[in-house]
Amino acid sequence: MIASETARNILNFLLFQAGWFACVFYPGLIGAGVVVVFLVLHFVLVSQNRMTELQFIGLGTVVGSVLDGIWFRTGILDDGTGQVMLTPPWLVAIWAIFMTTLSHSLDWISKKAWLPFVLAPFAGPFAYWSASQLGAVQLPELMPSLIALAFGWLVVFPLLLYARKTLYPELVQ
Repeated sequence: MIASETARNILNFLLFQAGWFACVFYPGLIGAGVVVVFLVLHFVLVSQNRMTELQFIGLGTVVGSVLDGIWFRTGILDDGTGQVMLTPPWLVAIWAIFMTTLSHSLDWISKKAWLPFVLAPFAGPFAYWSASQLGAVQLPELMPSLIALAFGWLVVFPLLLYARKTLYPELVQ
């Protein structure tokens, strides 16, 4: 494990960004496989509470994947075929690598109670819109999709931070 908290946070941020781009540029098992490698690196080099963080990442990955699945089923998101029955593996992988940031490089967001409610409705939809611009996903009706994504992130992101604080307090810095 890296001793410096700053170095761990920088590496965590870089792994997340690289994992997001891998999944968006290679949606499918290739992108998801790259994220698995990055998750291993995260647990070896960044994580200080491996088992607890693994549980937290698992919880958030399930919550996020269910949310994305709902968005696919309701037409908020589309893969171009309209046939998505389960959340694609590359989106599940993005949720997993994203969850690593909540205890490290994005931990600062949890320091102000109001901040997740302000940032999430913009940052979450922006990530999906960016992925749509790169061809990984489609937002069939742009404004309704962005509004639904903003509402979902407004609810889910603060809840994930609350879960970390209450269920996994050793992850709070």
